[in-house]
Amino acid sequence: MMRIGQGVDAHRLVAGRRLVLGGVEIAFDYGLAAHSDGDVLLHALCDALLGAAGLGDIGQHFPDTDTAYADIDSRVLLRRVGALIAEQGGAIGNLDATLIAQRPRLADHLPAMRERIAADLGLSVGQINLKATTLEWMGFTGRGEGIAASAVALIDCP
Repeated sequence: MMRIGQGVDAHRLVAGRRLVLGGVEIAFDYGLAAHSDGDVLLHALCDALLGAAGLGDIGQHFPDTDTAYADIDSRVLLRRVGALIAEQGGAIGNLDATLIAQRPRLADHLPAMRERIAADLGLSVGQINLKATTLEWMGFTGRGEGIAASAVALIDCP
């Protein structure tokens, strides 16, 4: 049975933190405020995968009230989500996600992000599609206050 899940995440940009998106550190003056490393792309992908598998959401599995997840690398969380799906006998078909940020420009970083996500989930790069867009200076991302991501996942479940 094929199942679809969707995920969305957003965090504020703040000074004094590194910016990590799709498991890739990006040189920028600001990073994302979060309990973990704040990787909105991987968080949205985790939620999409968990949703497709009927396993709730990222906050249920990795609560921000648990110090074990303080400043955790979100790639660790993504790998754990992939393992949960595999334990259920599920197989990931493909992932599609969009990063929403006015700045920094992200297009040049998308290939490295795809490679890291594919490696973490044991997928081919061709199973991962990533896009980056702006909202033409509108909203909190357009004003440079934060970065958001949305994602969909297709999995095959027994």
